[in-house]
Amino acid sequence: METAYKTVAAEATAEYVDRRSRFIATVRPVTDEESALRFIAEKKKEYWDARHNVYAYVLRESGISRFSDDNEPQGTAGLPTLEVLQKQGLTDCVVVVTRYFGGILLGTGGLVRAYSQSAAQAVANAGVVERRLCTHGEIVCDYAQYGWLQSLIPECGGRLDDAVFADDVTVLLHFPVEDVDAFCARLTDRSCGALTFQAIDEEFDTF
Repeated sequence: METAYKTVAAEATAEYVDRRSRFIATVRPVTDEESALRFIAEKKKEYWDARHNVYAYVLRESGISRFSDDNEPQGTAGLPTLEVLQKQGLTDCVVVVTRYFGGILLGTGGLVRAYSQSAAQAVANAGVVERRLCTHGEIVCDYAQYGWLQSLIPECGGRLDDAVFADDVTVLLHFPVEDVDAFCARLTDRSCGALTFQAIDEEFDTF
């Protein structure tokens, strides 16, 4: 089972100019094809007066990867844009590269370079993050135990998400699935068996 994947951290834009042709690349994290298509439609509407709106996207759960040259010569635009995502191992993201034609033909090599570089710069501007499958859960402890528990969680590779203070303290936290057993062993040892980690669910989180 897949326990980690890489995607872009946020939406970002980059521009590239070659012989008066202006390329505007915008990348965004998405989780499904509907969101990817909606983003593409947004960019086409925003840049309605552009000559081309080339796109590419990769989706993790469906295993889909698609691209469009949008009337650029075949293999010069959409595929190079998609390859930028694939070479960095990215998924769950979409990129649209808009071209305003500058009146000078760039040739096959020039187009490949322009679309690749503008897409790569947008990804660099967005930043790449790893999302890991995590177990979310809770621990109920007393106030004295909460003191050392705050330190133990990050020591074992987890994250403390919240704490609810009442008669006891309910600590909400999450761990990468592969680190849960080691943490539970440390927790049992440190608390002499008094505390247990109660798993609630699993989902992907940025680490």
